[in-house]
Amino acid sequence: MATSANKIKNAKLVLLGDVGTGKSSIVLRFVKGQFVEFQESTIGAAFFSQMLAVNDETVKFEIWDTAGQERYHSLAPMYYRGAAAAIVVYDITNPASFTRAKKWVQELQAQGNANCVMALAGNKADLLESRKVSTEEAKIYAQENGLFFMETSAKTAINVNDMFYEIAKTLLHQAEPSPNPTGMFLSDRPAQRNASSCCS
Repeated sequence: MATSANKIKNAKLVLLGDVGTGKSSIVLRFVKGQFVEFQESTIGAAFFSQMLAVNDETVKFEIWDTAGQERYHSLAPMYYRGAAAAIVVYDITNPASFTRAKKWVQELQAQGNANCVMALAGNKADLLESRKVSTEEAKIYAQENGLFFMETSAKTAINVNDMFYEIAKTLLHQAEPSPNPTGMFLSDRPAQRNASSCCS
């Protein structure tokens, strides 16, 4: 139970990825602990919120689940602009969805919030016999691009809550006051190193 002393941090989080990768299923699993076998495609975007306690602090995720269809692509910037975190989802059985995920990452890096915590989720990890994207390939890509990576299964709940928990921890770590109030030095956050180098 949250006490009045508990600090609550609001964090806008957006899910991006191709149609059919399971973005809505991941959100439904995280927010309601449910899985629907035949989830209807999201139209535009759907909004959810969920609180997550991390030690003595609480993160309130304001989650935008965006539609994967190409015709809604132009709406995506409305949702990822100003987002504190983004989960880019692909389907481990569908290589095209992984290619599409990389395009979303590029777009976020170019146009999103420079301090955005980005996670790459290889969903449908329960379908191992149909796997087409190797864990190693995705892991290397994530490391090269400063992304946090997990394989998830909305169906069996593998790693879904863990992923949101890790994002919440990272956001709270980011929010810690700098020991150097003048702001002359960047704190050691390797994932953001390449996001804000002014003179390269």
